[in-house]
Formats: sequence, structure tokens, C-alpha cells
Amino acid sequence: MPFPKNDTLTDISEETDVLTAEDEGCNLIVWNDDVNTFEWVIDTLMEVCGHSHEQAEQCSYFIHYKGKYAVKNGSYDDLKPQCDAITDRGINATVEVVAG
Repeated sequence: MPFPKNDTLTDISEETDVLTAEDEGCNLIVWNDDVNTFEWVIDTLMEVCGHSHEQAEQCSYFIHYKGKYAVKNGSYDDLKPQCDAITDRGINATVEVVAG
């Protein structure tokens, strides 16, 4: 026997998806370049993102070898100021919505 359709549950599910995307659905992406040193990127990630030295170092290797790396995830409102602080230091960074 099929379950009766419940539009209320569908509506709640859709609202939850939207809230999740807005609250935690973004990545802070740092892009590789031929200008900035590993130490500058590491220091920036430690100061701006609160990474440990080891975490920042690992991120910098991913950035270097993969061309870009999501160094942090969270809401757009939390990541945008960090993105701006990174770009103010001459490092390319963007905030991207995570594909759901």
C-alpha cells in the first residue's frame, strides 16, 4: 500500500536544504599562482583562517599541486571576510557554493 502524499514534509525538506546551503554550503578556495611563496600562503592561512601550521602547510601543498584547494567551508557570511583578507595579501581566493 503506498503512503499518502504529505506536502508538509516535502516543504520542510526543501526549506532545510535551502537553509543548509546558505548556512554551511560554501567553500573558501585558494588558487595557485607563480608569485606567492609557500611560507606566505602558510602564514596567511594560519592568521586568517586559524589553521595550525601543519594544516596550513598541507593546504599549501594541495594548492600548489592541484591548482586550487578548499581551505575552509562554512557560510558565505563567515567566509567572505576571510576571502577578502586573503586577497588583500595578494593571494587569489574565492568563495564558491558547494554543489549539492
